Amino acid sequence: MKTIAVLPAYNAEKTLGKTISDIPPNSVDEIILVDDCSQDGTVALSKKLGLTTIVHEKNKGYGGNQKTCYQEALKRGADVVIMIHPDYQYDARLAPIMISLIKNGICDIVLGNRIRTRWEALSGGMPLYKYLSNRFLTILENTCTGQNLGEWHSGLRAYSRKSLETIRWENNSDDFVFDQELLLQAAACHLKIGDIPVAARYFPEASSINFKRSVVYGLATLRILAQYVPHRLGLVHFNWLTPLSQNPETALR
Repeated sequence: MKTIAVLPAYNAEKTLGKTISDIPPNSVDEIILVDDCSQDGTVALSKKLGLTTIVHEKNKGYGGNQKTCYQEALKRGADVVIMIHPDYQYDARLAPIMISLIKNGICDIVLGNRIRTRWEALSGGMPLYKYLSNRFLTILENTCTGQNLGEWHSGLRAYSRKSLETIRWENNSDDFVFDQELLLQAAACHLKIGDIPVAARYFPEASSINFKRSVVYGLATLRILAQYVPHRLGLVHFNWLTPLSQNPETALR
């Protein structure tokens, strides 16, 4: 099974090298970096490190960057795709564990959970308001979807090819809420979602949205959740929550 790591990059020159060095040897077959118009030396360093490097002609946003990542990975025959942020905020050493859960059919999607305990998350530098909003939204999302995930808002994720070919992620937002749309789509399509613990890392070089953008993201999450609930109850129909193909394993019940 071919495994490809995708790195959605924006101004990641200072942390890219450390991120790549943490990916265990032979755990992935190829690494693709998609640069979203960085203003630093991210592209030059990526090419120097021998990564497959794709450069956007204009900034497409966090979600738009991921769309390119997954399109390229699937085009290159990936059976498993793992997204690793090149800002060193997530521990890439966990890649083989996450990949194995998918290769063995245990999960279709695996997330890194940064909130194993409150003190770990806060001591890792997670701002208090982000911790509280993360917990509130995660509890609400678990309740509405029937999932039992430790965190819905992690950027460390691994996907099976089946999951990426089942859900309608290409029509999702180009902004940060892309991640939440994708998970709600996976839940609506009855894909198997799991998670493993990962350390929280917040430091100056790591990318992080500010308070204003966090509020916009939180409100957008509530908006799409308000669509998911009546859709799952059969009261209304939202096409973005339906699978691309009515495979018996993933068809809406």
